[in-house]
Amino acid sequence: MLFWILVAVLTAALAVILLYPLLRGAKAAENIRAGEAAVYRDQLRELDRDLNGGLITPEEADYARAEIGRRLIAVSADEPAETPKPARHHRFTEAFVLLVLPVLGLCLYLTTGRPDLPSQPLEARLENPGNDVAVLITKAERHLAQKPDDGKGWDVLAPIYFRTMRVNDAQVAYRNAIRLLGPSPVRLDGLAETLMAVSDGVVTEEARQVLEQSLTLEPDNPRARFYIALSMEQAGRPNEARQAFEALAKQSPADAPWLPLVNEHIAMNGGAKSGADPAAPGNPTQQDVAAAETMSAGDRQQMIRGMVDSLDAKLSEDPNNFEGWVRLVRSYAVLNDKDRAAGALKRGLAAFPPPGEQGRQLLALARELGIATEGATQ
Repeated sequence: MLFWILVAVLTAALAVILLYPLLRGAKAAENIRAGEAAVYRDQLRELDRDLNGGLITPEEADYARAEIGRRLIAVSADEPAETPKPARHHRFTEAFVLLVLPVLGLCLYLTTGRPDLPSQPLEARLENPGNDVAVLITKAERHLAQKPDDGKGWDVLAPIYFRTMRVNDAQVAYRNAIRLLGPSPVRLDGLAETLMAVSDGVVTEEARQVLEQSLTLEPDNPRARFYIALSMEQAGRPNEARQAFEALAKQSPADAPWLPLVNEHIAMNGGAKSGADPAAPGNPTQQDVAAAETMSAGDRQQMIRGMVDSLDAKLSEDPNNFEGWVRLVRSYAVLNDKDRAAGALKRGLAAFPPPGEQGRQLLALARELGIATEGATQ
């Protein structure tokens, strides 16, 4: 009962505060007019004193008296003959404040704010997490804290950790899933990717061993084969890397989403792109290659810079060229122009957003080249 008494008192106080300006408005206007009339009457009396004291002439006094009298008559004419009634819109507003607002507040309180409603602590939200990823992760973590031998739980949580950039947690989750459920190509590849993410895109020896184990389970696994070929490239073995990439390209379907990236690595290691279009933006012609062989190092660098700038201009006109964006980002990285590489990455992701396979390939390429991806998807 005391609670409802306090609610009633607070409601009444709020109503008074809201109604006070409306009730005070007419009276304030009357006070203003009365004050003006009093000022003009004081001026008339002061005018008589100045005339008697010889400070002004009778002609000046008559002129001033006429002007003050005119203003006094104007103010007096504005005064209402009787007490004005509140305007209709004021009545409506007063009724709204006195009746509708308290009723609305009471209804809102009864539906969402009354003390007897059950609270929604973390436990209740975990029962129905919806699409809240943070709550989903918390729910899975609490479940695994109680049942750490639930391999399926670790198997579900590992890729979620990786997508939310919790790489170390993802690595632990993949290891637990492999220990409890046994190795599989998906789990092994995921573990290898967490190891590479921790090492800034470098295929470490441990990651390579994990990938080779994945290949023993699935020899045609394109993801594992790509990363093993990449490890050869990073180890300074271009011939072996080129052969590995070429073998992967021959195995891959013509419309495989990873094929453009594989072709880029083939070209980087001295090979010819599998199925590449010679007329594609940025691809050098045979004449360009022949001319480059006879140039000095400085001229060759200038020629390469011109080709990259030309590719950049063509992609600005026609951004729907995924292979062109891959080539442009990599070219700027090779030229050690990380700012332009980051700019090209951002523009490429605008044409091929990360939710798609090609957008994810661009982000993977950026991580491999050490290009910052913060803000690239905005």
